[in-house]
Amino acid sequence: MFRLLLILTTSVTLLAGTASASSFIATTDTLGASLMNTVEGTSDLTSSLNDDKLVLDARDDAARFVASAGEQRGARLQAALAHIRHQAPSITASDLELARAILAR
Repeated sequence: MFRLLLILTTSVTLLAGTASASSFIATTDTLGASLMNTVEGTSDLTSSLNDDKLVLDARDDAARFVASAGEQRGARLQAALAHIRHQAPSITASDLELARAILAR
């Protein structure tokens, strides 16, 4: 009887550990995919604006904005951010994320 109880307890413990690991992996995969979709969406947007003169002219202002952690906003960056948000109103990236995307292209 003791042996049967030991086997049953061991089996349940192993199954519970496997379920927890699977749940953890699924959660991290979901979060990773969500982050990648956000990054790809921002990247796709700025890729489509690569030859946009307004965005290209804002690179220096974007660099200053990123370096100052959002403290120094230049007029060209402000115009580029307004232009990007007008072109893609569904984008939810912050100004700092968009400035980084402008620099990363």
